[in-house]
Amino acid sequence: MFRRNGKTGLNVPRFRFAIIILVGTIVAGATAALSTLSLTAAGATFPYPIYSKWFDSYHKLHPEIEINYQSIGSGGGIRQVTAGTVDFGASDGPMNDEEITAFKQKRGMDILHFPTVLGADVPAYNIPGVNATLRFTPKALAGIFLGTITKWNDPAIAGPNPHVKLPATTIVVAHRADGSGTTYVWTDYLSKVSPDWKRTVGKGTAVKWPTGLGAKGNEGVSGLIQQTPGCIGYIELIYALQNHIPYGSVQNAAGTFIKADLKSVSAAAAGVTMPPDFRVSITNSPASDAYPISSFTWLLIPGKISDPAKKQAIVDFLHWMLTDGQTMTNALSYAPLPQSVVAKEEQAISQIQ
Repeated sequence: MFRRNGKTGLNVPRFRFAIIILVGTIVAGATAALSTLSLTAAGATFPYPIYSKWFDSYHKLHPEIEINYQSIGSGGGIRQVTAGTVDFGASDGPMNDEEITAFKQKRGMDILHFPTVLGADVPAYNIPGVNATLRFTPKALAGIFLGTITKWNDPAIAGPNPHVKLPATTIVVAHRADGSGTTYVWTDYLSKVSPDWKRTVGKGTAVKWPTGLGAKGNEGVSGLIQQTPGCIGYIELIYALQNHIPYGSVQNAAGTFIKADLKSVSAAAAGVTMPPDFRVSITNSPASDAYPISSFTWLLIPGKISDPAKKQAIVDFLHWMLTDGQTMTNALSYAPLPQSVVAKEEQAISQIQ
């Protein structure tokens, strides 16, 4: 590589060039090493806006860690984390006993639930000529989604809205076509307020719908509502706000019509008794100022993570999510976790092996 000359014995420019190449190779190698840890996750569309913000912000703080999240619905998240094709999942409905048993049999370990934020399902609609905030009783919502209330001027809808001129047009129901935690929250609520719904449909991430058109994801249902005159569907609050879709207030268990916002969603979680496994429903809260179709949403973390680097990255992210991450929730219309829940989760992180 080097040739001698009569004065110094080395060609200095070539020697310096060799050093530059060597140093550049070391720096490039170190940079590559820092960017090699990639975590994969999949699941709920309900919290996708805040998760997208969190994962991007965390990567900026820790460039060596990337979290790639697929917004495929809670059912898909549960299936993928059970199959072991992702590092962790996400769901708006806690895994039921059957799903947890299937996970243990497949993976040989426990699955841990970590609440992340609070959100709300809202009845969003597209009624030409009607821009008012409609009031919906539990009876009206159950009837609409059961297919027994079919016209917008039905007395069950018109009665609580005497100052709104409702058309005699047919109601088009929109619902999720994929397995969905948003569906779980909606059907969990309807099962609590309507014996007919509980008996004929029930609750779950996927149900046999009595009526309506299906679409994939909160994004798909939002689009279907916007494109279909006379349509009503359930979507997460942030999707209604971001897409400027009108949504109604819902009569809560105390008899008060409440519109979903940060305050009313937080009220639904106030005083909740959180079980050790964090699987809890807060729909139809008895609180007088609570929005009744509110819910936690969860990350689903395997109880044992064999890769030490991935385990440390997930543990560190969870601690960050429970502290700095909570300061980002309000801007995206999610309610932060109650401090009592944060304290319990901080302790539960130690269960990850």
